Amino acid sequence: MITREKIVKCAESIVTGMTVKMGEAVIIRGGVHTQELLEEIGIICYKKGAQPLIMTTSDNYSARIYNEIPKEILEITPKHYFGAVKEADGYIVVEPFKDPKIQTKFPQEKIAARTKANVPIRKELYGEETNKGKKWTYVGWPTQEAAKFYGVDYNDLEHLVIEGMMVPASTLKENTSKLAERLKGTDILHITDKKGTDFTCSIEGRRINEDDGVISDHDIKINDLGNNLPAGELFIAPHENFGEGSIFCPITVDRFTNKIIKDITLRFKAGKLLLDECTAEVNRDQMINTFERCLEIDKKEKNVRTTNIAELGIGCNPAIDKAIGYILTDEKLHGSVHVAFGSNIGYGGTSKSSMHWDFVTDPSATIEIVNTREVIIKNGELV
Repeated sequence: MITREKIVKCAESIVTGMTVKMGEAVIIRGGVHTQELLEEIGIICYKKGAQPLIMTTSDNYSARIYNEIPKEILEITPKHYFGAVKEADGYIVVEPFKDPKIQTKFPQEKIAARTKANVPIRKELYGEETNKGKKWTYVGWPTQEAAKFYGVDYNDLEHLVIEGMMVPASTLKENTSKLAERLKGTDILHITDKKGTDFTCSIEGRRINEDDGVISDHDIKINDLGNNLPAGELFIAPHENFGEGSIFCPITVDRFTNKIIKDITLRFKAGKLLLDECTAEVNRDQMINTFERCLEIDKKEKNVRTTNIAELGIGCNPAIDKAIGYILTDEKLHGSVHVAFGSNIGYGGTSKSSMHWDFVTDPSATIEIVNTREVIIKNGELV
């Protein structure tokens, strides 16, 4: 049970991290199980002179939509919701599902329809056409049902999410800044770990983004407008058509169906996934099917690179000490590296996609600068 005191502290971290200002319009969305937190966020926004709009939904309502509403209706972009996002200055989402398992039962063709309908909203939110997006924050939240779904004790999940959120921004900034300084001006990186990850990628000339939990004025100036809580990673959009090798990811969840996928090996060449050579011990077919469905959704876009490398991230949150399949916390795992495929236009890349899917390595990563042979991280620790 999360105490009232922690709820207030989390709400303060969310609003402070969003840099909410006088006169701004802020959409606050989440599951009904997070109502107390949503309202606290709203009150703090009001006290800063902003105008909040709270939107909630339940697991049961979402299930009925996917079970009872025809695909053709779900493909329609809701103009009132699109209008709200267009007029908003900030967009906060707190974990919408109390039980993540419910998503595994949604029909895949309807998930694809909803994803297609959300394309214009995504473009507006991230500024894909205008290069002027909205400030946004996605917030994790623990529940007993989520702990059961990920196969962990509830207290462990609460620790990962809440204590991960409570790490001071100054600590995260110190960790990310040290890494950023070491990576500045480098080109080709060689990443390995103890579980079989072994690949190269190029970051020459690409923006180095520091996720310390605060959207600063500098971040706003360079259009780095996104925030995840818990925070704590350094991330870069590598060159999308360069690099090769393999990534081993012990556990993740499918981006469409939320099914657990385990012991994944992804292979890529010239920056692009070799889908026929990608494997997983659990739910491999589901993983490939999701990539293929997103390829179908993306085919009308320009600069589409659904299966190209989109992100290289390094986990820097000292409170997050294990991967459980919850990507929001897994990607902040201290000592791990994560690679994403799909969209990266929001933080210095050039790819557009309906997908952004992170795969987190074992927390034993080693990163070497190829041309100098300098080792920046060895077995998960900064050298």
